[in-house]
Parts: sequence; C-alpha cells; structure tokens
Amino acid sequence: MVKLKSEADIDAMRYPNKIVGEVLEYVKDYIRDGVTTYDLDRIIEEFFARKGVIPAFKNYEGYPAASCISPNEVVVHGIPSKKVILKNGDIVSIDVGTIHDGWYGDGARTYAVGEIDEKKRKLIEVTRGSFFAGISQFKVGNRLGDISNAVQTFVEQNGFSIVRDYVGHGIGRTLHEDPQVPNFGKSGRGIPLMEGLVLAIEPMVNMGDWKVRVLDDKWGVVTLDGSPSAHYENTVVLYKKEVEILTIPEGMNV
Repeated sequence: MVKLKSEADIDAMRYPNKIVGEVLEYVKDYIRDGVTTYDLDRIIEEFFARKGVIPAFKNYEGYPAASCISPNEVVVHGIPSKKVILKNGDIVSIDVGTIHDGWYGDGARTYAVGEIDEKKRKLIEVTRGSFFAGISQFKVGNRLGDISNAVQTFVEQNGFSIVRDYVGHGIGRTLHEDPQVPNFGKSGRGIPLMEGLVLAIEPMVNMGDWKVRVLDDKWGVVTLDGSPSAHYENTVVLYKKEVEILTIPEGMNV
C-alpha cells in the first residue's frame, strides 16, 4: 500500500535526509589509499551520533554496521571490514540510512579512490546522470514506469547495464515502503505519480553485464562477471508539483 505524505510528514523527513546528504559529503575527505571500509563506517557512525540521528541500517534484519560500503565489483550491501583496504584506482559506493523522530532518510554515492581510469569515471558519471534522467519524469500525470524507463534508457545509451535484482523503494516511517521502484521497465506502466509520494530512487549500474550474485556473508552483492559497479541514490518527494531532493541540502551540489 502506497502511503502519500502530508506537508507535516515531508517536513519531518527533511532532517534525517539532510544528514544523509551531509555525511555523504563529509566522508569524501576520508576516502583515500590505505583506508579500510571499517574506518569509514566508524567515521559515519560518529557523525550520526553528533547529529542526533540513528543509523537506520545497523541491526536491520541483522545487518552489523552503520553503512553499506561496496568497493569495485561489489554492487550493494558490502559489510565494512578491517580486511577491506581501499587503494588508488578503486571506486567505492557508500549507502547510508538515518532515523530521526521515527522518520527515515536514505542515500548513496560512488567515489573515486585517488586517480581512476576514464571508464570508471564515466561509470560514476552515468550512474549519477541516470538518477537525474529518472527524476525528470517524476511528475503528476506520469507513471512509475516513466521513471524506470528513463533510468534504463540513459544507462544503456551510454554503454552500461542496469542491475535488475535490486530496486528503489518508497520510504517514510519505515526504510522500505511500497512502491518498489525498478531502474528498468516500460513507460506508461505502474502506479500514477501523485503529490506526497516519497521515493528512494537508486540506480545501480554495472560496467559489464547486469547479472549479480550474493556473497557467502549473505549481504554483499557482486557483479557476476567481476566488472565494476556504481550506485547513486537520493530520497525525493513530489511536492507542490515540483520534485524536491531531500538528501541534497540547499547549496550542496553532489
């Protein structure tokens, strides 16, 4: 059941999502050769504590950390570890969620570690661009499939593939609400887009084939062919006939 949000609900969601955007900007300064994904998770959790929010992912269905940190061929849900050491030339996706006064925020970015090659840089840029292609269709009178199709078309026109097994979602009083938001599909399909709809739209884009598999830890998801993957996510609301990105605070360009 899709839960449309009132103006008061949307206002309540601003703070947890603002902190998501802020921490994804803050952590950039710590991503470098030699840092472990465990180190980055600690930095994120400490930031959350200072800002008075709860890490939404920690203990969610048994997940052990405050963030998901997924380097290179890890698509999503990478568990932070002291054994995973980033190095120059890597890319790394960081996905975070927050809770404040019972409302959730969710967002993700992919970062370069030092100098990366041009194809990896393009992968990151296209993943980000596909999100903005998607929200260009987030308007009253359209359907959910219009967002999905726009994301897929942008990715495939740029020579990459879109992950099919994991999708975006509604968000509000719980982390995952209806509707599911696929990053692929046909225009004109799905629920109508309405005022008060809040979605976490999150393209996951592979350099190679779209197929993935789950690691033995039951969390990490990797590309089947070992190719790099990127992830870009924001929580967005259709409000007063405009799209507002709650996880990009005013004045921030990410």
